[in-house]
Amino acid sequence: MTLETMIIELAGGLLRSIAIFALTLLGSLPLGLLVSFGRLSRIKPLQLIIKFYISIMRGTPLMLQLMVVYFGPYYLFGLSISQNYRFIAVIIGFVLNYAAYFAEIYRSGIESMPIGQYEAAAVLGYSRGQTFFKIILPQVIKRILPSVTNEVITLVKDTSLAFAISYTEMFTLAKKIASSQTTLMPFVVAGIFYYIFNFAMAWIMDRCEKSLSYFR
Repeated sequence: MTLETMIIELAGGLLRSIAIFALTLLGSLPLGLLVSFGRLSRIKPLQLIIKFYISIMRGTPLMLQLMVVYFGPYYLFGLSISQNYRFIAVIIGFVLNYAAYFAEIYRSGIESMPIGQYEAAAVLGYSRGQTFFKIILPQVIKRILPSVTNEVITLVKDTSLAFAISYTEMFTLAKKIASSQTTLMPFVVAGIFYYIFNFAMAWIMDRCEKSLSYFR
């Protein structure tokens, strides 16, 4: 296999990695916000359930969670597993895992806001929903952006864990090519692709931080 052919094949795998990355962020960022609401809830049973969920997601390997999501329907309910479900299982596993991390990031940002802002909003006649979404959330986003950036960069690399349930993204494809061609070159090319992907995400997040510099 020529280097050009190898790059083209790995580029196809990169598109699958990007799909995992994009769909995970699309699902986990809003879900994480909802989970943080449960974590901050005054309803004790709900708070305990959310704390348990976060503890499980953060305390067990993502690879294990992917296996549970993929094989669980068969072993628990006797449902047949199709090839199409493999990608769905990857997205479900990643979204549930990253939502737990984002929930804690949101929670820390929300709890860092001065109580005086809530009181001032109440005096001005804002409802609780208006206070949160118009006053608190924009400031929270600015405060948590560095932590979110770290998770985004980690997610880029974690997409390689999809190999745990034999989903062929870029890293899995690089392993297959390296095994068949007995060369390390596919790993070198994949490493370059990961670096470029991470560099692009870091640049985008940095631009987002600078665009929100009004907070300071």
